[in-house]
Amino acid sequence: MTAVESRPAGGGTSHALKAVGELAESPRHRPFGARVKAFVALTKPRVIELLLMTTVPVMFLAAEGVPDLWLVLATCIGGYLSAGGAGAFNMYIDRDIDAMMDRTSQRPLVTGMVSPRECLIFASALTVGSTVWFWYLVNPLSAMLSLGASLFYVVVYTMILKRRTAQNIVWGGIAGCMPVFIGWSAVTDSVSWASLVLFLVIFFWTPPHYWPLSMKVKDDYERVGVPMLPVTAGNKVVARQIVLYSWVMVGVSLSLQPLGYTSWFYTVVAAALGAFWLKEAHGLQARAKAGITGAKLKEMRLFHWSITYVSLLFAAVAVDPFLH
Repeated sequence: MTAVESRPAGGGTSHALKAVGELAESPRHRPFGARVKAFVALTKPRVIELLLMTTVPVMFLAAEGVPDLWLVLATCIGGYLSAGGAGAFNMYIDRDIDAMMDRTSQRPLVTGMVSPRECLIFASALTVGSTVWFWYLVNPLSAMLSLGASLFYVVVYTMILKRRTAQNIVWGGIAGCMPVFIGWSAVTDSVSWASLVLFLVIFFWTPPHYWPLSMKVKDDYERVGVPMLPVTAGNKVVARQIVLYSWVMVGVSLSLQPLGYTSWFYTVVAAALGAFWLKEAHGLQARAKAGITGAKLKEMRLFHWSITYVSLLFAAVAVDPFLH
């Protein structure tokens, strides 16, 4: 299946074939501004926002205050290029199933705004560029960590795990944890127990962050044969797993102070955020146990809260060094 075999939300396959065919045959239907937006979309900017949201605060913690601002800028640019390249590779590899899923039916390769060849060249350029950028403007350790994260996301998650196991997002989420190591290594040229703890926070955060969204769009995943946990198990099982991972995540997040890396401020914030998270997770489990489905399941409440949680938790990581 190619990108032209698309099925945008609200439209049929024949409509998609006609629309994409017109784009391919008529360059005037691919205006410059729309093309620029399409290439930006290939980088998955919403995902990168979350990645940078964890990278920068860790740099403050590693520096025990304000890090060199040029270093912060260089790390953020390198991180955007690296994650953007991985995101573009992901869209190239998944263009067949993206064409059949309502959630992804407007991605640039599906609509034909960007060709597969253009996407592959773009992704390769970003990955090589980010590695060189990190190597010369940050440090070699950060460059290797960044390249490793990209390879893990593209090869291990997208090519191997995603279409084969319901544990795909659990182990594939490791790539999303790597910005924590990258932020710490950018400042110290090393990794530490503090960075490992925050790595594990993101590791255990990722499944209960993504599974509620997967519950919402499980019909999409089922249609294309991707075995996300909500497809292979019932809502009760998924909700139980969400609660389990949530408790471990909160417990790990509270270990920074005992290890001597943060003060009471971070601990209080982490405890308050964690308590509210657990309330939402257990609420979702209770609704799932009661057999509630559809809109009343309210699974997206936890998904949206998970973004707020990680944003505020890492904001506390950045503020805490100033309160020691």
